[in-house]
Amino acid sequence: MRFHPQPEDSAESTQRDGCAGVFPGEYRQAGASPRLNLLLSYAGWQRDSWADRLPLLLEPMGVRALRADSGKQATDVLQSYPIHIAVVDLALPLDPTPGGVSEEGGFRLLEILARLASPPPTVVVKRAVTHRDESRELAAALRSGAFAVVERPRDLHGLETMLDVLRRALIRFYRGRWPGGLA
Repeated sequence: MRFHPQPEDSAESTQRDGCAGVFPGEYRQAGASPRLNLLLSYAGWQRDSWADRLPLLLEPMGVRALRADSGKQATDVLQSYPIHIAVVDLALPLDPTPGGVSEEGGFRLLEILARLASPPPTVVVKRAVTHRDESRELAAALRSGAFAVVERPRDLHGLETMLDVLRRALIRFYRGRWPGGLA
């Protein structure tokens, strides 16, 4: 998968995948600013989850994945960094309490993102809920301005779907160019 258009890339490569660019390993430059800041919220507990793998795949291309495991952490990230794309897990706790149940912060985070001066494209990760609740959540996420709503990635196919959605967001909102530092 390619993300970054280079002026010297041929038109053929752009036509092939919709976005010309570099491959993993080509970006690593000492002191280079990230090409894209990705807010990555995750409400799971599993080790070696999609939220652990995604940054490893994107970092060589200059994508800084800023992980948030609660709504409070996500708010702190938003105050500290410009966010170019956000991945919002609807099951995200607002402020987890040890050994207790916390209020869910996924929709609250969507509201905060929508109120930003420059709201980033947002990819929503659905919770595991009943069909009726799923329809309501889907409608609410889209009303909140979500670019896409995806199933929780559970395998390689789900991870590839997430990468494809991120690629499409980059193409649609940034015309296939990196919004952050140029390489």
